[in-house]
Amino acid sequence: MSDTQIYSSDVAFTPAVKTIQTRKGSREAYAHVEQRGGWRTEIDEDLAARLTETNSLYFATSTADGQPYIQHRGGPKGFVKILDNNTLAFADYSGNRQYVTQGNLSENRKAYIFIMDYAHRRRVKLWGEARVVDDDPALMSSLMPKGYKARPEQVIVFRISAWDTNCPQHIPQKFDAADVAAALAARDGRIAELEAELAALKGERLA
Repeated sequence: MSDTQIYSSDVAFTPAVKTIQTRKGSREAYAHVEQRGGWRTEIDEDLAARLTETNSLYFATSTADGQPYIQHRGGPKGFVKILDNNTLAFADYSGNRQYVTQGNLSENRKAYIFIMDYAHRRRVKLWGEARVVDDDPALMSSLMPKGYKARPEQVIVFRISAWDTNCPQHIPQKFDAADVAAALAARDGRIAELEAELAALKGERLA
C-alpha cells in the first residue's frame, strides 16, 4: 500500500472514485467496508480453494504512461500456485512473442488479475504488483503443470495488494467442455447400468 493509501481498497477507490461514489450515493456503503479495514490482502481458504479450480484468468498491465493492456493466461486447473500468503505465481508459456506484458512490467510493475468462474457465476479481482522471473529454472519447474503440453518461457510472480469478490449479477452461466463431457459420460454410464439391470429383471421374469 502506498503512502497515499489508508485502506487496502484505496488501490481502486481513489479520491476521484470516492467523489463519484459520493455524488451517486454509494460512498456511505463503501465507507463501512473501509471501517472494517478495506478489502482482504492475504490469501485465505476461500481464495485458495478458488485458485485450485482456476484454469483461466485475465492479466492486466499498463505502460509507464498508463496505456492499459490485458492478456489471457490459462492452463490446467490449479496452474496458479500460492508461494506465500501474499504471493501467487504461474509459469508463463511461449506464445506469439509480442512480449507486451513483459515490456509493460519492465517499466510499471502495477498489475491486476481478473478471474471469472462462469460455472459458479462468481468472480475475483486482485490488485498488486508483478514481476517476470526468467532466470530461475527450479521455480519454473515447480510451477509447470505435470504433463501439460506447453513450453514455459518465464514465470510471473504476483504480489497481492488487495482482493475482492463480486456478486453474480449479470454473469452468464457457462461450463467448460471437459466438465460437460465428464458429466455426460457419468450420465451415460449410469444409463447403461440401469439398462443392464432392467434387462436382467426382464430375463428373470421370462425364465
